[in-house]
Amino acid sequence: MSTNNFITTDSYTTDANHSRHILDTLSMGSSLYFGPKFLSMLWGSRSLALQNKFDTHTWAKRSMDIMHLIEDCGAKMHIEGLDNIDKAEGPVVFISNHMSMLESMVFPGLIASRREVTFVVKKSLTTHSLFGPTMRARKPIAVDRKDPISDFKTVMAEGVESIKNGVSVVIFPQSQRMVQFDPEKFNTLGIKLAKKSKAQIIPVAIKTDFWGNGTLAKDIGALKRNKPVHIKFGEPFSIEGPGKKEHQQVIDFIQSNLETWNKG
Repeated sequence: MSTNNFITTDSYTTDANHSRHILDTLSMGSSLYFGPKFLSMLWGSRSLALQNKFDTHTWAKRSMDIMHLIEDCGAKMHIEGLDNIDKAEGPVVFISNHMSMLESMVFPGLIASRREVTFVVKKSLTTHSLFGPTMRARKPIAVDRKDPISDFKTVMAEGVESIKNGVSVVIFPQSQRMVQFDPEKFNTLGIKLAKKSKAQIIPVAIKTDFWGNGTLAKDIGALKRNKPVHIKFGEPFSIEGPGKKEHQQVIDFIQSNLETWNKG
């Protein structure tokens, strides 16, 4: 860790002696400490965004603050392959499975601390009373997930423009968060964007079921403190040909890492 709390090494593991915050311990396994603290952090980011002060550095820093909050609530983070983010030739398309809110909150601290990046997100998030100002400040590629053809055109047009301007793009090809990875529901949108923009791909495998979905508030679910968090960035690679082989390469990367982590 550097003085600004960004991870400057290739990998990171939560210190074995890192203890839970006393208030989280007293919460008796609930989210009574985590929930209000997390919402407070989001509100702080929202305020900065409304003041036009939510730049890339601030975004990455706030993301790391959330990661450390998660650790304070019992998460054991295992992050690998961060140096691969620096190896890529120019902006890239990050293609990841999507399991929980955790990766959306932590990725900026891992990626935006090393290169400019934006996300493909649900359009509803950009108008959300809490998330909206922060989302809009980072100029995401917003899709409504109602019209696949329209969404495809949006990602192709805005994604290519972002990459042309030196901004990498994170895509979660699943239509929704899933604890179980299903290759059949993992579309080729990221591959097509990389092919059209001539950008390299970095596959990302994540296991973040530590953070569950909530019943009343979907984004603040139960924390499963017995489940370790895994995030791994693969080597960057280019598309040669139609992209079918590379799509399978991303799927194999995700599946093989999930199998390893599940056995552990």
